[in-house]
Amino acid sequence: MKYLNDFAEGERVIAFCLVKSKEVAVASNQSEYLNLELGDKSGSLPAKMWDVPPELKETVHIKTIVKIDGVVQSYRGKKQLVIQRMRLAVPADEIEMESLIPVSSFPVDELSGKLHQFLAKMHSEQLRAIVTELFADADRLHRLQTYPAGVKMHHNYYHGLLEHVVSLLTLAETLQPLYPHVDKDVLFATCMLHDIGKLYELSDAIAPEYTTQGQLIGHLVIGVELVNTACSSLGLSAADPDIMHLKHCILSHHGDVEQGWGSAVSGKTPTAVLFHYLDQIDSKMNALRPSPDDEAEEWSYSPALRRKIWRGY
Repeated sequence: MKYLNDFAEGERVIAFCLVKSKEVAVASNQSEYLNLELGDKSGSLPAKMWDVPPELKETVHIKTIVKIDGVVQSYRGKKQLVIQRMRLAVPADEIEMESLIPVSSFPVDELSGKLHQFLAKMHSEQLRAIVTELFADADRLHRLQTYPAGVKMHHNYYHGLLEHVVSLLTLAETLQPLYPHVDKDVLFATCMLHDIGKLYELSDAIAPEYTTQGQLIGHLVIGVELVNTACSSLGLSAADPDIMHLKHCILSHHGDVEQGWGSAVSGKTPTAVLFHYLDQIDSKMNALRPSPDDEAEEWSYSPALRRKIWRGY
């Protein structure tokens, strides 16, 4: 089965897609057209549809599943779809959501199993209890198992956040023995909880947008609020040194405040500093994975590094 990014210029595309963005635009001749971003598990492509039936303007929205019939064209060196026909998907189409969005290459059950293995390795009963309490909520656990780690920058695919957490735990277990002055339990707990606020900063797992709570408060502060709530439920003191250390690592994991990446405080412990760089390694290396479009180009722009990256290797 071919997906959107498998089609070459000039090929006809008949496929089911997820609408990721929609705009009713006006051409120079004053006629209206649809300006869309359509996606499936291979990624997304910009798309245009001219002479749009009035009902489609009203019924096609973000997160709508549509069936399209169109052609791949090149516009300013990039592929785009020109759609001739489009309809809404119906239940009889029996569309699997996993075919419409990028998905982690690691099975979710495998990732969940590894997360629990790392949790069992923690010696601190308090920190282990906090993590267990936060993941005991069925809705929160479902979000963890489905949400991306971000909208665009890294691990931006189905259960990408869980993949990111397990990758960090693997890095932490590998590097922590080199630095015995780093608190292993706090480091593991930070790996598991540093981005838990994203489960409320982002709207959903399918076509995430930033929520009002996410924009006004941000996932670092939301994460600390969740830790405080867990402490209250468990009868633990939020002023306990290990718990304060965990919250400090969450609030500082975007790096020094002066860098302007959103940390509430600069890292002030070896554990906080090490975690920041582990997070940078995993997020940047994931963001630098080549996309299908990169394969044909020697240089491509990386939003994560804000510079062009050489793909000639």
